[in-house]
Amino acid sequence: MTLFQQFIKDHREDDVRELALRAGRYPDIDVPGAVVQISGWQSARHKLPLWAATEGIVYPVHLSLEQCSSQATAEYKRHILKRIFNLQASSCPCALSSMADLTGGFGVDAAMMARCFDRLIFVEQKKELCDIASTNLPLLDIHHLEIIHGDSEKALSSIPHQNLIYIDPARRDSHGGKTVAIKDCTPDVTELNDTLLARADIVMIKLSPMLDLSSAGRELKGIKEIHVVSVDGECKETLFLLSEDCIWEYTPRIFCTNITQQGVAEFSFTSEEERTAVCRYTDTLERFLYEPNASVMKASAFKSLASRFRMDKLHPSSHLYTSDDLHEDFPGRKFTIEACTSFSKKELKRFMSGEKKANLTVRNFPATVSELRKKMKLAEGGDTYLFATTLADGSHVIIKCKRI
Repeated sequence: MTLFQQFIKDHREDDVRELALRAGRYPDIDVPGAVVQISGWQSARHKLPLWAATEGIVYPVHLSLEQCSSQATAEYKRHILKRIFNLQASSCPCALSSMADLTGGFGVDAAMMARCFDRLIFVEQKKELCDIASTNLPLLDIHHLEIIHGDSEKALSSIPHQNLIYIDPARRDSHGGKTVAIKDCTPDVTELNDTLLARADIVMIKLSPMLDLSSAGRELKGIKEIHVVSVDGECKETLFLLSEDCIWEYTPRIFCTNITQQGVAEFSFTSEEERTAVCRYTDTLERFLYEPNASVMKASAFKSLASRFRMDKLHPSSHLYTSDDLHEDFPGRKFTIEACTSFSKKELKRFMSGEKKANLTVRNFPATVSELRKKMKLAEGGDTYLFATTLADGSHVIIKCKRI
């Protein structure tokens, strides 16, 4: 182990800002370079535990690490591939020939997905990230790889046919601001659509979690599946799987996925199922209240959710559900209803008697969270959950719950 590596190991729990200020104490060490590595390891402990636990991993500058996928979402992509290509559930024994990652970046997605393939082609236009990948990927047991330093569009024209092509277009403009629309990303995959389909059995495109799914469905050809992926209730990315077989007359299945420490919760539907689903609306609360997770909300799986779980929806725009029987596998938060009140000042005062704090959510209600907190003199937190919402008859109510 070099002196530089030992320094990083000895100081990786330190505050990097204080360490940078003390750089003069270590004349034989490239302290700015060490700070990048220490900061990278500290971020990886939570976002990329496999990387943090692997000796010798080299980290990039903060922006590249910030923009990369988490280990959890990268592992979910591998889960998709195992199902799509019908691989054994226990492992991916390199049953497939080759994949290409056209926008390699720090290599998190490539490192996870490449476990399903004999060979990885890793394309990246930044030389620093190519060098990092050449060090890191073998440490992560990815040995049969070709690293191409260059532009993804040029590489696409020269690589052979792949089982999978993965592309994660840059979602920042020339000023560093975030972009959402497909045509504002680099490269514009709508222009590469035909070439991508011709070059791979399956194309996987990672796009913004803010992207409008219906507009993307009109812009991209050959969509087989759409995955809306959340981690701990926060929407992180949308994935589009494309195949040449699905160009004509094919309705893609939409997967709403929420990844937590407890596992992966998945709800899937099609736009046709959503359109034809029978959904009952109610102004009567039953024993339990349900709030869909962020992925279900993003995908607008509202009627099909009610139909699948045989529960009533409070209002077409409220996106809350109720039932007398508990549905443990509901894709979202579950609550026991304790009480309900109208929005009148007198009722609210009696309703909130003794309550000093609560977790407050507003769904289709004529007041904001801050306005309600001020009116009810309520702090954030505690074990009580309040939902301010509208019922099917148009009445505005506040529902008091305990989380299950």
